[in-house]
Amino acid sequence: MWDTGALRTHLLTAGLAGAVGTCREDSLRRYRLFAAGDPRVLIGIDPRGTWGVRDLLVLMAERCGVSADPGHTSGRDVIDPERTLAALDAFAERVREAAAQGVPVLFGTGHPQRLLGFYAGLADALSAAGCEVLTPAQGHCVDILTRFGLRTFRLDYVRGVALVREAGAGRPGREPGAHSHSPLPVRLALAAAAAAGGPLPGLVIGDHGWVCGAGQLGFEAIGLADTDDPAPFVGEAEGAVSVVVPLDDGARSRCYRPLTRYVLKRACLSQ
Repeated sequence: MWDTGALRTHLLTAGLAGAVGTCREDSLRRYRLFAAGDPRVLIGIDPRGTWGVRDLLVLMAERCGVSADPGHTSGRDVIDPERTLAALDAFAERVREAAAQGVPVLFGTGHPQRLLGFYAGLADALSAAGCEVLTPAQGHCVDILTRFGLRTFRLDYVRGVALVREAGAGRPGREPGAHSHSPLPVRLALAAAAAAGGPLPGLVIGDHGWVCGAGQLGFEAIGLADTDDPAPFVGEAEGAVSVVVPLDDGARSRCYRPLTRYVLKRACLSQ
């Protein structure tokens, strides 16, 4: 079992909080792109307000614990572990409510190599609790603009968690899935679920475009985000996203296993 003290220690030891692997230069660059309305950084969020770089710095300092000083332009970003723990508790409460109500749940990740195991553990527990884990648009293709140009990806599910694989990239199921920020896969999945007559998710759990795209469409969405992804935090501040947990999303997959156990314990779903 993981209590708060043990998890705080793990967050710092594993680099999920404290001084994280995300560099300040990358975060500031993405804040500038978000302020300019670049869709690659908005990842599905259509902000109601005007968010300049200074506004984003203040928000990210409040939600994550990064420096709000615009003169601080280099080095590693810092995430306050207390903010991570508080957000994990709120995240677990949403999971507990979903289990109690038996609502359908949709999982999706743009970080399959890192975060698939975290989400899959939650999907297993919610399924065991009686929630339907949805898998709409399995095998459907979606075109996503990447830094290498327009690429076609295939929507796939692993242990109930959606991810995208580049179409034609080797034998299906062998490659681990692609890193993606795009909201197009969740839009595809939700449209397919609606076209089939439902059910539609009562909760969407994920990251990047999965949580932002679903939240923007009015679905309750919770997820994880790093300091260089301001969109989920803006969505949370404006009410489009319910809960965002600040942490480094690029650590080794095993580093997130204690978080799964902690969330399930707090959600009263430990087996």
